[in-house]
Amino acid sequence: MIKFSKAHAYGNDFIYVEKRAVDGQPLAELARRLCDRHSGIGADGLIIFERIPGGASMQLFNADGSRAEISGNGVRALGALLLQDDTAVETRLTIHSEAGPKELTRVACVGARHTFRGSMGVPRDLRQISIAAAGESVQAVVVDMGNPQCVVLGSLPDSSKFRRLGHALEHHELFPAGTNVEFACVERPDRIRILIWERGVGPTASSGSGSCAALVAAAAFGGAARDAEVVAPGGAQRVEWRDDNVYLTGWAELLFDGEWLS
Repeated sequence: MIKFSKAHAYGNDFIYVEKRAVDGQPLAELARRLCDRHSGIGADGLIIFERIPGGASMQLFNADGSRAEISGNGVRALGALLLQDDTAVETRLTIHSEAGPKELTRVACVGARHTFRGSMGVPRDLRQISIAAAGESVQAVVVDMGNPQCVVLGSLPDSSKFRRLGHALEHHELFPAGTNVEFACVERPDRIRILIWERGVGPTASSGSGSCAALVAAAAFGGAARDAEVVAPGGAQRVEWRDDNVYLTGWAELLFDGEWLS
């Protein structure tokens, strides 16, 4: 039996298990079983965490069992879990991830829904490239947001093209460890609309780090402002690209606790 919690941010959902409950278990296999939408609990990812002074440390596994360095939505939902019994609004946490420490400040809390402004790091290796994928040439922006990101700027693709290109780009030889993929349309300087193909998951309703990558790409190469609303299918988050950091503001919501019996 494994005790777990389920939470989501804008439909991007995660299962949370304390590290001590699964020490010695094959975590990749556990992630695949727990995240299965038919025979498991169902989620985009599994986060193994350990409470430490001032916050927590975390490991993230995608639904297919592969490792991921960071998730902006997953970090915020972990913050909501840690602070579920704390009523103070201006509460700060540090979440230690494989992409480095992420600082969270809770700015609002209504019931099980917690809103945080989080520092997501400084973009690295930002560049625009041409990629041959799925039988066509794609202009893309690649950037490291603590995890690999590939952003395609322009009109959003239809469902068929989204799936074809998303899968092809995720597994392209340019990205030996795979990549997250966002299709981003700049509707106006302060508003960007995106579709997300998550590495190790496929289509997702939202992505925190993907929203950050889309803003950085759109501001650098697509005429967007450096402070904008990024709208995914699951809802809108605010992203600010400052000199010291990229800041992500949005909510996360606790859903339920349970016990895995298998």
